[in-house]
Amino acid sequence: MKVKEIKEMSADELKKALDDSKDELFKLKFQLATGQLDNPMRIKEVKKDIARVKTIIRQRELGFFPV
Repeated sequence: MKVKEIKEMSADELKKALDDSKDELFKLKFQLATGQLDNPMRIKEVKKDIARVKTIIRQRELGFFPV
């Protein structure tokens, strides 16, 4: 997910994207634990996506970006 795409999302879309990413991270960690994970780098990508979404949410709370 690109930062530009995230900035264009509404507050509800950001919350949904955050929830979806957290669910995906959980599933990836479960696959890693059971030895079924094909691409371990995907965990890193999902973590970065979560951080990006959280950053944009926080910046909007502080007033850096208009809603």
